[in-house]
Formats: sequence, structure tokens, C-alpha cells
Amino acid sequence: MTDRAAEPAPEFLADTATGLPIPSEPVFGTPEETRRHRKQRLAAALRLFGKYGFGEGISGHISVRDPEYPDRFWVNPFGVSFRHVRVADLICVDARGRVVHGTHRVNPSAFVIHSQIHELHPGATAAAHGHTAHSRALGALGRLLEPIDQESAAFYGRQTLYEAYEGPSVSLEQGRDIAENLGDNRAILLRHHGLITVGGSLDEAVHWFFTYDSCAQVQLLALAAGTPKTFTHEQAVAAGEGFGDAQLGWFSFQLLWDEIVLEEPDLLDE
Repeated sequence: MTDRAAEPAPEFLADTATGLPIPSEPVFGTPEETRRHRKQRLAAALRLFGKYGFGEGISGHISVRDPEYPDRFWVNPFGVSFRHVRVADLICVDARGRVVHGTHRVNPSAFVIHSQIHELHPGATAAAHGHTAHSRALGALGRLLEPIDQESAAFYGRQTLYEAYEGPSVSLEQGRDIAENLGDNRAILLRHHGLITVGGSLDEAVHWFFTYDSCAQVQLLALAAGTPKTFTHEQAVAAGEGFGDAQLGWFSFQLLWDEIVLEEPDLLDE
């Protein structure tokens, strides 16, 4: 029997986990350069949330850890539409909830949730939270994503359902409980509330959010039409290794970045 593992990879496959020709995430020489890059990506992600209808009044926030001060994070300001946020509008919040950079106020829910996620999960460079229609509908059913297609397999064994609800998240205790229940997962579906995804980069975290919401829509459509057939465990693991690859998640956001910067270049105003 031929040892396939010892055979050289076909020339059309790249030297990445997925075999796709995906570049690596850029590395910058100074915290200032990294900070500027992260803030630009954050502003773009917020505009994308607005473009795709993820806004729900004052609800929803995306955060990214500051590269120089790990106990601080950048987040969208309270009361500013996703459709209008610029780099100049972003605020930086410390571990006490003080706005240390920026002129706007912080959403209390953004502080209690994101501060605890960043504190308890050092690998979570970014977190995205929104009250989308599909995630709220799936949460109301008390169901997580089932592995019914390749995209949903990205969350196979990497998601959890949070069922506790005590009203709007404005206490550190509730934020910590959410962060603790997140565990090592990349998505936590909050029953009666919405969705949170995390990642090793802002790009990755936001890609997981978009993917989870679209998968929730597909699952709801499939359930309305009949009984969807799921992957076997082996199929779900195989699909998850490809579509759940962190580097692929990061790169997938770059396409959205190109789109929104071309359409709304004012988001980069500093």
C-alpha cells in the first residue's frame, strides 16, 4: 500500500492547512502601526454590520484588543450608527470602563461583555456581538447550529448556548458569566439576546459572525421546509478542518474589507 502522507503535495495546492494560496496576517514593527491597522479594520467591520442590516438601535458592538495595553480595547461608541462610524469615532476603554481615548461614551453592555471576554480569554483579540434576526430566532428555539453544510461545520464542537437571562447586560457579574461560558468556543449563542463570536484577529472574529448568522438562516429555512440531513461526525470534522481554519477566516474578511473601503472610503477618516 502506498503511503499517501509521504507523497509530495500536488503543485496546485499551497503550503497552508487548507491547501489554499492564503497569505499570512501582516506583522507590524510598532504598536502604533498595529493599532492603526486594527482600528481601520474595526471601523470597516462596523460599516459592514450596518451594510448587512445587523444594526438594532443602540445594540451591537465589536471590540479589538489594544496591541500595547492588553487591558484596554477599542470599540464602537455609544449612539453612533454602524453606517456612520469612522476611525475617528472609535473609543478606547480600560479595565475600569473609562474612555481613555475618544470623545464618545461607551455602551455599558459593550464594556461588561467585552472587558470580561478580553480578560478571561487572552487569545481573543476581538469579539463581535449583534442582535441579528437569524441568531435571535435560533436562540429562541434553544438550538445551536447543526452540521448541515460545510459552513456550519466551522462551528462543530466550537459553539455553546447560553440560556441565562437577567435583563440587559449591564453588570460585570453577568458579563463574566457570559465570558466563562464561552470557554474555548468561537461562538456563544445567547438565548433571548443574540450572538457573540471571537477570534485571534478582528478579521477572523467578524468572519465567524457573518458565517454563523448566514448558517442560522440556512438552518431555519431547512427546518421550515422539512428535516435537514446532517453530516456524520467524520464528515463534520473533515469539513470543519477546512471551513473552520483560522487563517481562512482571517483571509475571508479581506474580501469584505476591499468591498467596503471601495464603497465607503470615508470610514478611514482619522
